[in-house]
Amino acid sequence: MQRWDTSTISIQAAAEAIRQGQLVGMPTETVYGLAGNALDPETVAAIFRAKERPTFDPLIVHTDTPDQALALASSVPREARSLAERFWPGPLTLVLPRRDGLPDLLSAGLDTLALRVPSHPVAQALLEEVGLPLAAPSANRFGRISPTRAEHVIEELGDVPELAGVLDAGSCDVGVESTVVGFPEPGRVVVYRVGATPMEAIRDLVDDVEWVRAADAEDDPALALKGEQSPGMLARHYAPRTPLTLLEEDAPIPTDLKGRTGWLIYDRILDVKGPQEVLSTRRNLSEAATRLFACLRRLDHLGLDQIVAWKVPDRGLGCAINDRLTRAAETT
Repeated sequence: MQRWDTSTISIQAAAEAIRQGQLVGMPTETVYGLAGNALDPETVAAIFRAKERPTFDPLIVHTDTPDQALALASSVPREARSLAERFWPGPLTLVLPRRDGLPDLLSAGLDTLALRVPSHPVAQALLEEVGLPLAAPSANRFGRISPTRAEHVIEELGDVPELAGVLDAGSCDVGVESTVVGFPEPGRVVVYRVGATPMEAIRDLVDDVEWVRAADAEDDPALALKGEQSPGMLARHYAPRTPLTLLEEDAPIPTDLKGRTGWLIYDRILDVKGPQEVLSTRRNLSEAATRLFACLRRLDHLGLDQIVAWKVPDRGLGCAINDRLTRAAETT
């Protein structure tokens, strides 16, 4: 197998590497993904190894057109087709019954498959060039902060032998992962992970939508028995190595902290000691989402004793930001 330098590469070189069974850091509008041939069981296994990802956590498969994505499903509910027509290409993942003949590990042994059509032009160009569906979970070690720049991918996975390189497209436009929607039984629409497609937008198209939160899914074995599992369902995820304390949006500044503290704030500089990262001085939730993971990553590199963060307004992309912060603050 050819060896590659772990650096930025061209779309043509990335496509050739994937055809040879290698992995590539691929930008999307949400975060950078670790992309490989979704049809090759050995490549799929290499993705799990590279990320140190448990094999019970399914992957998302990316294609460049909605028709190619839906062709990987054995059936497509009416509601799923409506969502695909409205939001693809874009930051929405649909969990559908899987077609026979795909690697079992893609779905972690489930009878469903998570599918997405990214809108990022570089992801689209790579998918068209390689001509294969690509499994592409976030390009970071499992459970850690998702990467939103090429250098984050190299920092996280640069020592992985199968990584051929990274397609560098600068910062991701959205900055939080896709919303994941499933259809566990006829007429039932479930959001498994809030994300870059707001719940309000989904409810505009599908009236009766239920949100199964990650902690609920972990605590209720019945959800697993019904096959109601999807990528992004673990209670602790997206986490810095530095312990993170999450406060309600209007909570006062803590005064009883010991050690070095970093601060992650939504909209203003605080009168406190220690490094601060502000998500959006304009109180713009889109800007806050774009900056979230990079801000967390910078604080995590400072050798702090703790990070204190506040929730943002719980609407639109704020729901996704609060979800990521809540899971980053989980201790188990």
